[in-house]
Amino acid sequence: MKLRSKYDREILLLGLPALGALASEPLYVLVDTAIVGHLGTTQLASLAIAATVLSTAFTIFNFLTYGTTAQVARLHGAGRNAAAAGLGSQALWLALAIGLVLFAVLELTAPAVVSLMGGEGEVKDGAVTYLRIAALGAPLFMLASAAQGFLRGMGDLKTPLYILVAAHATNVVLELLFVYGFGWGLAGSAWGTVIAQFGMAAGFFVVQYRAGLERPHPDKMRPLMRIGSEIAVRTTALTGSFLVGSAVLARIGAASLGAHQIAFQLWVFLALVLDAVAIAGQVMVGRMLGASDPDGARAAATRMIGWSVLIGGCFGLILLGLGGTVPGLFTDDPAVIDQAEQIWWIFALTMPFNGAVFALDGILIGAGDTRFLMWGMLAAAAVYIPIVLLTLHNDWGIVGVWWGLAALIAVRLVTCGGRFLGSHWALTGAPA
Repeated sequence: MKLRSKYDREILLLGLPALGALASEPLYVLVDTAIVGHLGTTQLASLAIAATVLSTAFTIFNFLTYGTTAQVARLHGAGRNAAAAGLGSQALWLALAIGLVLFAVLELTAPAVVSLMGGEGEVKDGAVTYLRIAALGAPLFMLASAAQGFLRGMGDLKTPLYILVAAHATNVVLELLFVYGFGWGLAGSAWGTVIAQFGMAAGFFVVQYRAGLERPHPDKMRPLMRIGSEIAVRTTALTGSFLVGSAVLARIGAASLGAHQIAFQLWVFLALVLDAVAIAGQVMVGRMLGASDPDGARAAATRMIGWSVLIGGCFGLILLGLGGTVPGLFTDDPAVIDQAEQIWWIFALTMPFNGAVFALDGILIGAGDTRFLMWGMLAAAAVYIPIVLLTLHNDWGIVGVWWGLAALIAVRLVTCGGRFLGSHWALTGAPA
């Protein structure tokens, strides 16, 4: 890998604010957990159930960000900024509609969903209360997601970072006031989140309004809906695969599940850095293809893959060096530490391959090649899930589940890498 490239500066300028925006969400959840955790174990369990339901629902609709980024970047690259603003408007209206439907569904099904997640008694009551209040923020969250996609597509990743940091800081202040100052307990935490989300949505709406706001046009929404459905299937397949893995480990034993929780949450955290490079890929590749520059798009994409693999390799080396130390920072249970040490080398060695996969994912999303990504992810899930189920049947333990995860990464690397080596993804021009 060359020491310098003309693309490095833009990758850095796009990746750093993207990383800040991505990191704000887990930090927000961490603060929320800390505030509610001091109320008691029951309240914390209620929050865990409600937060899992909300995060799963919101993650499925992340296409509002990714799909909008790719299409807006192409229009921006083609010099059609007015059309890009118009597409951003349609994304906002689509997001608002999805958010309202999600709000209604959550309000109506909250008790049943919480029961399905294992909530009972006071834990269920608290989770239902939190979920029904927090559901008010669904349209606001969706609107903010779509607006982030527009701004990213225009190459502006600093504005989303500023708005998100302001919103999360406001959330902390409001939650402390409502939970401890007013004594509203778990409900106060939910209300603090909703009000902060209102401010966040208002900030993004103002930015979109200044760029240009169109009335809803269903015909213009259809390309977003097509791309969105493909990204949603891809995301659901990935999320569902991870849920199957956790369910299998829960049946194997508490020590295995605890060790998996430590390693997997670190895996998710380190993925933030790699995802920041992937977002740079969405923006740069979409813009260059929109400007009819496939050679530039391939060159920039190759550079991003190199950086992502290098970063992932560094993570892997650090994890290998600290394998005997890190699990002990999270637990004192010798059985959990022993289980974590069994899979730590697999965790570490997959990191550079993970880097390549994340970068390729962002590149192909930026190119609008979402149908291929959907089928590629379904193929990876079709390999991962049988391995995990065989693990339960053949008593392979936590090592079997992590070999399944390694296989999932390998399938994604082969499919996405093969696609990138070809030319079908590098279609030029702006969307009609």
